Order: sequence, then C-alpha cells, then structure tokens
Amino acid sequence: MYHKRFDPGKADVLVSKERQTLLPVEKIMHYLALDEKDVVADLGAGNGYFTIPIAKRMIYPVYAVDIEPKMLSMLKQTAEKESIENIHYIQSDLENIALEDKAVDKVMAAFVIHEVPDMIKALSEARRILKSGGTFLLIEWEEVPTEIGPPLEDKISSQEMVKLLEKNGFRSEVIHLNNIHYAVVAKPY
Repeated sequence: MYHKRFDPGKADVLVSKERQTLLPVEKIMHYLALDEKDVVADLGAGNGYFTIPIAKRMIYPVYAVDIEPKMLSMLKQTAEKESIENIHYIQSDLENIALEDKAVDKVMAAFVIHEVPDMIKALSEARRILKSGGTFLLIEWEEVPTEIGPPLEDKISSQEMVKLLEKNGFRSEVIHLNNIHYAVVAKPY
C-alpha cells in the first residue's frame, strides 16, 4: 500500500462536526459553480463528504472515483440510506482514471492529490476527463505545520500547486479557505 494513502479506519473524521465547521460544504461547492445538468467527477471521493451533497443537486451522474473499495462501500451505504441513485462508483487510481476523455463538466479533488504517487499524471488525467470550458476544483492542505492532516513534507503549497496546474494546461485562481486549507479553481486553456 502506498504510504500516503488515507486510512479507511479513520473515515469518521471526514464527516466530523469539526470538519464541517472548518470546511463548510455549501461554501466550498459554490466554487464549483454547479448547474444541475453538469456531469461531475469527485476524485478521491472517500466516504462522500462532497459527493453526497453534490449528487443531491444533480440530474446527471456524479462519478465517485476512489482507489479504496472500503471508502466506496461506505459512500454507497450512505447514498442508499439517503435514497441517492445518481452516483456511479468507480474504483480507480487517479493516474489512470477509468473515465472517457472529456466525460465531465466539473472535477473535484479534495485532499487527495498530495496522496498520489505521480501528481503530474493525476493532474493530467483530471484535465483529460474534463470537457472544454469545464472547471476543476482542487482542495489541499497549505504547506504549514498543523496538528491535523498529513505530515508537513506531504503538503503542497498553494503556489506550488498553481505551478503544477499551469504545467498541465490549467489557468488557476487560489482561494484561501482558512489558515490551513486552500482551494484552486482551475480551468483548461
């Protein structure tokens, strides 16, 4: 197992009250500028912190992409309890996403890019599956010491992330969500 991967045994923290306070879903989803007819891919969907509220708004499929079958299973259980039927579950790494070229209008990747062995390839894949004119919302840990989250050496600064996105054909805008998290709204050029 790749050492940076999130432990599914700690999945409760992903939907905790503390996380909801620090990262309010409605505020963050605003940056995706969702239209109910968009097709969305949530990369590193985990147990559905963002996937579930996105799917509730959408007419078309939301692709929940995660490498970890246990996380997808948790997400599926939650979706079934809430009678959400428009989520398609895709077990896939992010360096070879199991979706067609230009398959989605919006891509979201929250707190997962730092875990991927080949970030450049993962960003390239996000661009490949995104339709022309689409939006990629990436959320990560700022490169500052914290008591929560990944070790400092695994974090990527917002400035470095913008450079990586530019190398992969995106123009980007950084939004500081709080003192330890940032979002990047990226569009292919």
